[in-house]
Amino acid sequence: MTELLDVAQGVVDRARPGEGVEAYVARGTETEVRAYDGRVEQLAAASSAGIGIRVVVPAPGGAGNQVGFAWAGSLERDVIDQVLADARDNAAYATPDPDVALAEPDGAAPAEIDLWDPDFSRLSTDQKIQLALDLERAVRHADPRIRQVDAADYADGHREVALASTTGIRAATRRTSAFLSVSAIAGHSAESQTGSGFSVGRAGSSLDPSEAARSAVERAVRMLGAGRARTQRTVVVFDPRVVSTLLGVVSAALSGEAVVKGRSFFAGRVGEQVAAAGVTLVEDPTDPRAFRAAAYDGEGLACRPTRLVDAGVLSGFVYDTVSARRAGTTSTGSGVRGGYSSTPAAGCRAVALAPGPLDQEAILRSVGEGLYVQSVTGVHSGVNPVSGDFSVGAVGLLVRTGALAEPVRELTVASTLQRMLQSVVHVGADLAWLPGTAAGQTLAIADMQVSGA
Repeated sequence: MTELLDVAQGVVDRARPGEGVEAYVARGTETEVRAYDGRVEQLAAASSAGIGIRVVVPAPGGAGNQVGFAWAGSLERDVIDQVLADARDNAAYATPDPDVALAEPDGAAPAEIDLWDPDFSRLSTDQKIQLALDLERAVRHADPRIRQVDAADYADGHREVALASTTGIRAATRRTSAFLSVSAIAGHSAESQTGSGFSVGRAGSSLDPSEAARSAVERAVRMLGAGRARTQRTVVVFDPRVVSTLLGVVSAALSGEAVVKGRSFFAGRVGEQVAAAGVTLVEDPTDPRAFRAAAYDGEGLACRPTRLVDAGVLSGFVYDTVSARRAGTTSTGSGVRGGYSSTPAAGCRAVALAPGPLDQEAILRSVGEGLYVQSVTGVHSGVNPVSGDFSVGAVGLLVRTGALAEPVRELTVASTLQRMLQSVVHVGADLAWLPGTAAGQTLAIADMQVSGA
């Protein structure tokens, strides 16, 4: 990573008087394997490297600053020269903004977390292929009701990043990741149901194909014979994967950028009771179990835990430098960016609810009667982080006498995010870190509208 830091610092050292410069340099590799019907259907391996440069200059007349950004997928010297020139040119045409600025060191020390698995490079391409083939085979032979394996995928990658700026930021980080996923189709007569399973880790050797296969088969088979549930208001128990998705939406509303732009139903509510007393929500990218854990944010500041909701009370939001300046506060080390081709924005990497005392079986026993939602559809169109409106399609199983009963489909589950947070009755002890920005665990919410037959 020293080499990447040298590249970034070399750009920063060319800053002109009065000019702020930030260089974000990254490189990495990716491998993807897809198995289908006992054969390799797709194999791809790629490497990439690139740089993104931001230039900040004072606007004429003291109206704030102007920022220009440019990027390229190359680290050749002449390409970097052109990117810097383009960023300077773009800054000259940018709209002045008094809150635009580069991050400055704030004294927070980076967490000592190791996100690089040395076993990552020891797995050969043939071994990666075999993992995908073994996963596909395990699902096909797990249950006679499995008709087809829609896709069995293996993917991994490593990424190294370095960032330097004229404000004194110097940061470098690296991480590896690996992923197995599979989609199974179970059938009976003319009916088909789908279930998925996955396993994630820092290297292929840490993945568990048997667990991914078991989960996919179980989730597909148990939905066979699904009927329609009656329309009712009832307790809804959400599957951990669904909870991870829902927390991703909630976390978007907890972005300081969304708040200052009036795009969050949490705006203006700090200090208020926004959820049930059993709800504590923390953003902690320093937890190495999180899929998107990081020691540094997208601006080179140290990542740190941020308590967002404490025992139901809204504590605050996550900020990058610009959104913090607009809100009159300081960055929480929460700048996120998609890579060298994008600029940072405030966001979450690793949101999780503090676990409660009960596992899923105990929660179902406590609920007694209700609906267990295994998966949802229409989240992006049916859930609004600005208004809080919530209406999604769902499939799952009825909860009867404290246990999962017959499967049901073609449901709509509706409420508002505000009401849902206030109506949480159980937060599961079964916290699991899943791909994406949020962990998942069983979550029971009272008095939701379920529309069915």
